[in-house]
Amino acid sequence: MSPNPLSSDDQRIEQLESSFVASSGTAFSNAYDLAIKAGLSVVVSDNGAIFEVFPDGQRRLIKTITPPSPDQPGRKMKLL
Repeated sequence: MSPNPLSSDDQRIEQLESSFVASSGTAFSNAYDLAIKAGLSVVVSDNGAIFEVFPDGQRRLIKTITPPSPDQPGRKMKLL
């Protein structure tokens, strides 16, 4: 069995990074629910549009935008 080349700090960082997407999704979902339950509207993007969503479920189009582009997890990009 070969030793793990990553230090315990590096392993912890990788663990946190891998759980970030799920954790952030949960946090945003909870914040959305709390705002709606408090009677506030929220702003969301949905497939090329920005909407204001009201507690009664109505949606008001604010602006159309460029739809999101698909991305691949783990894809590396070079920044210039």
